[in-house]
Amino acid sequence: MLRSLRRASFRLLKSCGVERLLAASTWRQRRLLILCYHGIAIADEDQWRRELYMSQSFLADRFQLIRNAGCLVLPLGEALERLHSGSLPSRSVAITFDDGGYDFYRRAYPVVREYGFPVTVYQTTYYSELEKPIFTLACSYLLWRMRGSVLSPCPQLGLSGPRGLGTELDREHAVSELVAFSEKNALTGAEKDELVEQLAGLLGFDYREFQAKRILQLMRPQEIQELSAKGVDFQLHTHRHRTPDDEELFRKELRDNRKRLEEITGRACTHFCYPSGLYRREYLPWLRQEGIVSATTCEPGIASPENDTMLLPRFIDTTFKTPVEFESWLAGTGPLLARPPASLRYRSPLSSSG
Repeated sequence: MLRSLRRASFRLLKSCGVERLLAASTWRQRRLLILCYHGIAIADEDQWRRELYMSQSFLADRFQLIRNAGCLVLPLGEALERLHSGSLPSRSVAITFDDGGYDFYRRAYPVVREYGFPVTVYQTTYYSELEKPIFTLACSYLLWRMRGSVLSPCPQLGLSGPRGLGTELDREHAVSELVAFSEKNALTGAEKDELVEQLAGLLGFDYREFQAKRILQLMRPQEIQELSAKGVDFQLHTHRHRTPDDEELFRKELRDNRKRLEEITGRACTHFCYPSGLYRREYLPWLRQEGIVSATTCEPGIASPENDTMLLPRFIDTTFKTPVEFESWLAGTGPLLARPPASLRYRSPLSSSG
């Protein structure tokens, strides 16, 4: 109901000319819209998780709306400098992609190249080096693909049962059992991949084909290096896509991530994105002590000079957002109707990398 009311409000503001006036206002010029994208489907991932993945054509349509709206897309670093110096151009936008999946290389980058927009990729690095599908996501995807099957009990994988896979709840329970088993046995990344391969065998799923398509895998170091040389900005997202509450562990995640990215790209990494959108006030001084210039959240909003640079809001674009709603955020009316942040701990659609 609330979503329908908001959409009706967007249409009303547009039809009355309010959206056009706000887009050209000083209020909008003093603010930066930071867009957030996650996955661009290689196969059918956008049918599996619509809140996380979109098709390549959907992304292209969004970029066309940005161009049609007369927005100026700036590199993230430049945009933030100009936000705080008061020199932002009218309708400024920065575009970010979280996680650095192979789907960015395969599906998103061709669209980025076509439109010539500068983009920032917040790249996590552990699975980039491992060159395997992300464990928790791979388990979830396989169970979804085999949702017409019955999962037999398999104690050696930690699975009780039997269990049908027809509902999301049933599949979530199975994933939870697999994750619990992997944690109890302290499995390495390679051992987790073997577990997923055994799960695929249990379900009669072609795991080799899945691996060959590189669905749910991250970009490899040579691909990151290639795109960095072509102008893509790679920034920090932690090494293992997690934010430990222990200060030393937190800072190690950041340092490991930075070391690897800077070795690959030859460029300084000073911007950060909270994995899964999870953050706490305690993290802010740790980030500053590590020389971080900005940190983005998954909280909905449009950045202003008054925002804490370690808690910058973004608009998370998904297939659930209509073109009218997307245009309202470009103009500046969308943030006025956004729901307020729920808390200091917010979970984005992306699960832990496992």
